[in-house]
Order: sequence, then C-alpha cells, then structure tokens
Amino acid sequence: MIKIFERKVYERKSYPIGDFVFKEGSFGSRAFNVESGEIEILKMVMGRGEVIGRVNSGAIFGEMALIDDQPRMASARVSQATTVIVISRSMFQAKLNDTDPFIKGLLTILSDHVRSMSQQAA
Repeated sequence: MIKIFERKVYERKSYPIGDFVFKEGSFGSRAFNVESGEIEILKMVMGRGEVIGRVNSGAIFGEMALIDDQPRMASARVSQATTVIVISRSMFQAKLNDTDPFIKGLLTILSDHVRSMSQQAA
C-alpha cells in the first residue's frame, strides 16, 4: 500500500458491492486511497455507464476534483466490498502547500490535459 500520510489516524469508510462512492458530474471535496477491495471507474457513453478502469488496493482515485475543483469526470462504483482512506481537501491542500511551485503548476497542466482528452473521447 502507498504510505502517503504521516498522521496516525485516518478517516476510513467501507462500501458494499454496488454502492457509488461518487457520480460523474458531481462536485468533489475528497479523494480516496483504496485500502482493500476494488472500485470500477465508469464514464457515461451514449447514455450508458461504461467501465473504463479499475482501482485496487494501494491506488488513489477521485484526485482530479481536488486538483482543479471541477466536476467529477467519471463515476466510482464498488465492484468488491471496499475500504478506503478518505483524503479531504484540507489534507490535500496541506500536502500541496509544502510542494514546490513547479510541481503545483505541473499538476494543473496535467489535469487540464486529462480533462481535455476525456471530453474529446466522449
């Protein structure tokens, strides 16, 4: 598992199969680190939710909303009973504030490119 947090106490949340962690188009104030289980990432294509990826233990999802404060580009649905560590906007900002300004700028550029490519693909 990726150890990105220094604090000893984390907010954990568990989800059963079929639950949505978030839906495409919603605004997000949290990202998630999968502690156990699996999340499907779905994108609406011609009115249907198409699975475009899977996120497993140790991976992070939902980070784009924290980087650029835009609506969610996809939905996240639980495909196996899952426990996540919640990454709040304030936790993310605290980490980002300690980062080199070049890295902050690079994150903004990358998020712009990802959103642009996603819109073109849709």
